Amino acid sequence: MSSEPNPGTPAVVGAVRRRGWFAHPVLSVLLAASWLALSHSLALVHLISAALIGLIVPRLLRAFLGDAEYIHWPSAWRLLWVVLKDIVLSNIAVARLVLGRIDRIQPAWIQVPLATKHHRVNALLAMIITTTPGTVSAVIDEDRDFILVHALNCDDAPAMVDDIKTRYEGALLRVFRIQPENPA
Repeated sequence: MSSEPNPGTPAVVGAVRRRGWFAHPVLSVLLAASWLALSHSLALVHLISAALIGLIVPRLLRAFLGDAEYIHWPSAWRLLWVVLKDIVLSNIAVARLVLGRIDRIQPAWIQVPLATKHHRVNALLAMIITTTPGTVSAVIDEDRDFILVHALNCDDAPAMVDDIKTRYEGALLRVFRIQPENPA
């Protein structure tokens, strides 16, 4: 089920949920669960409050939230585990690198071409890149369709670009069901 994208959004986007009382189901569930966790109770009054908060708050914020997109959950879970594993392994590699000889460190700036202009995909890609130790920062250049990444240690820039594109960007495209606009 898809609808026409809003003006100003990329032409190629994943399936978009129609607006309604349950237009942002993930946000609704997270709000309700947060309320229950904060209240430390499963009493009927708290369950009703959680349900109302989960329904009403996203409805009140719909002008700011925009349309929710369908997410391919199996791909999202796979990506989550890949990122978590990479964060742990990268922490170990960075610790070895930093505690070792300083002349072994080869910092570099690399350009990762973007496969799409989809704002959520590109923002999440930049977030994943910066949360993985070993990459110090990432800047999205939407005009030139690339992310500039500062890597703490990079001896093979093309391999690092390929790794980022396959492990993270490709997975994000599958999560949001988007076809690449700029295949690289």
